[in-house]
Amino acid sequence: MSALPLARPLQVRMPRCLLDPALQTLPRADQEGLVAVQIDHAAGLVRAIQPLAPGSDGSPLPLALTPLVEPHAHLDKAFTGAHFPNWEGTMAEALAQNQREHGQRSEAQVLARSEAALERGWRYGLRAMRTHIDSGGPGAHASWRALLALRQRWQGRVDVQLVALVPLLYWASPEGKAFARQVADWGGLLGGVLGPPYGGAALAEQEALASLLALAEQLGCGVDLHVDESDRQPGRGVALVARQALEQRSRVPITCSHSCSMGLLGEGALDRLADQMAAAGLGVVALPLTNQWLLGRRPGQTPVLRAQAPIRSLQRAGVTVAVGADNLQDPWFPGGDGDPIELLRFAVPACHLVPIQRQGLAPFTTAASALLGLAWDGVMRVGGPADLVVLAASGWAELLARCPQRRVLRAGQWLDPPGSEQPSPLLAGLLAGPMAGALG
Repeated sequence: MSALPLARPLQVRMPRCLLDPALQTLPRADQEGLVAVQIDHAAGLVRAIQPLAPGSDGSPLPLALTPLVEPHAHLDKAFTGAHFPNWEGTMAEALAQNQREHGQRSEAQVLARSEAALERGWRYGLRAMRTHIDSGGPGAHASWRALLALRQRWQGRVDVQLVALVPLLYWASPEGKAFARQVADWGGLLGGVLGPPYGGAALAEQEALASLLALAEQLGCGVDLHVDESDRQPGRGVALVARQALEQRSRVPITCSHSCSMGLLGEGALDRLADQMAAAGLGVVALPLTNQWLLGRRPGQTPVLRAQAPIRSLQRAGVTVAVGADNLQDPWFPGGDGDPIELLRFAVPACHLVPIQRQGLAPFTTAASALLGLAWDGVMRVGGPADLVVLAASGWAELLARCPQRRVLRAGQWLDPPGSEQPSPLLAGLLAGPMAGALG
């Protein structure tokens, strides 16, 4: 990996919510929630953050964010969609193709495609990722060996968290309990699937969930479940998780990934369930790309009901909500490029998130950091990491109009971009002297 050193202090526009709230010298944010600042650094750390008069030199300033977080991925199956396609876009075909691939995968294959996905995300501006691993069946050992090696290899660049994805009942078996201890020793999380379309009878699910939560509590191990990835039986799975977590007084972090069907509840029922989830301390990862692709299908017709996690209702109740991409060119979703900025652009119209507002940006930054328990919350402070994603856009409207070029600054060094595209003048101006021609 080659890197370019920072030539001079950065002058950018940043969301006020990503700048230290204790900085009293900064002016109020403008109508886009942005503040013009100059950022000085040394030895990979921020040394000063100073206010800057917007347009003081007559040129626009680029928009900058701190590096983003991917809270829910599936690295083990990334880039498998070409050989195991699902252009029908159905859950049943996705599962069938996934199982075919899982039976054939090798450690070398998983490592190669996971490495490619992580490398791409890193250069796009990703700093942490939680990935679920298919942990039952013939490909499980190969997948874990590959991803444990990958996590070690990327330590210090991307914080990789690993979740064991198995049928929920497995955790109650002697083999499941032994595997859970191994996952805990690896620093991983326990996962599973709850609620439609793959959940079983409610009583069996309740018993299996109670067993899982007790096991996680015993091991001090976080839990991240695929819950209610469906447009049927609204909110059944998340209601069960909230109720069980409250009854067992669970203290380990519990994440309900997907949580789609609860978005189909009426307003009153939705608010009551969101309040219960907040009381239970549950987190939610919304996954609009995959869920918009898979759910609400009507053969030969355009979908009308688009089940997805009700992000804004959950936020109002005090639930920590992150947004993730989920799948990367696999049987569950044929597209995606591992680009967190592109995910943000998609989520604005799909989820009605407004990035000029703190709660509109938090699912990709501070809330995602909190949900993953990261050491850095993504807020830029003096003495903190000199890490930024600097965009060839001067504001939010320009970012939403087209996916911008960018430069990624990590520990005070510029990363080479993912491709060989020529730099925008807005970004080329960030570098001085001989480096200005080395941006491509």
